[in-house]
Amino acid sequence: IFTEVKKYNYREKRRENINMNVKMKIENISVAYDVEPVIWDINLEIEKEKLTSIVGPNGAGKSTLFKTILGLKKPLTGKITINNVDGNDFSYVPQSSSIDWDFPATVLDVVIMGRYRKLGWLKRPTKEDKEIAKKALEKVDLLEFMNRQINDLSGGQKQRVFLARSLAQQTNLYLLDEPFQGVDAHSERTIVKILKDLAKEGKTIIVVHHDLQTISEYFDNVVLINQNIIASGKVEEVFTEENIKKTYKQRQSYFKQKELR
Repeated sequence: IFTEVKKYNYREKRRENINMNVKMKIENISVAYDVEPVIWDINLEIEKEKLTSIVGPNGAGKSTLFKTILGLKKPLTGKITINNVDGNDFSYVPQSSSIDWDFPATVLDVVIMGRYRKLGWLKRPTKEDKEIAKKALEKVDLLEFMNRQINDLSGGQKQRVFLARSLAQQTNLYLLDEPFQGVDAHSERTIVKILKDLAKEGKTIIVVHHDLQTISEYFDNVVLINQNIIASGKVEEVFTEENIKKTYKQRQSYFKQKELR
């Protein structure tokens, strides 16, 4: 639950040289593990105030792209520009499988952690911070569980707690990694409604997603990736059978593609 990571400075926050309808611009990003690149020549614009999904097969580079956006993975080339006019950073909801749920903390404790970026780690949460955390729990329909130990909750409830922590950060850019994985139907409906409400409030949301059947229902925009960008844009324009087939066909390695050119 507590994670300190090294963040790299290839990300920029600025107003100039970026379309005001774009929240994030990714230019020529390539990332490698060991020697071989796993994603390359990634050029992408994330539209402001929209709900955008990132989809692709296992091993396509979805998580790598997310880690690069977050500053957890340093790219070989390229840069990411965030149109961060108001100065707020972004919040992140990780995959539930990546979290140590045995950490001894109550539900309210976990949500209050979302306030620490504003507070600093050595300061105690104020009454206002606690009220913000409680309102976030109320939004995800878990206020009655605020004194429960986090490891006593179901998978869907835990995911909603982490969404509440993200809401408590009060940012304008939200990144969620597989938020519907292993959750119950009620939790999924609750999360989708909250994400759509956030977009209506002017927030930008990026979601790594795997269920192709719900793309059209849940999202405004979609990014199809398989080591590089296959297509991106409005769901009704780019989420086509042809692009889906291109995305989910077997890909060759970067070096193999170089040999064939």
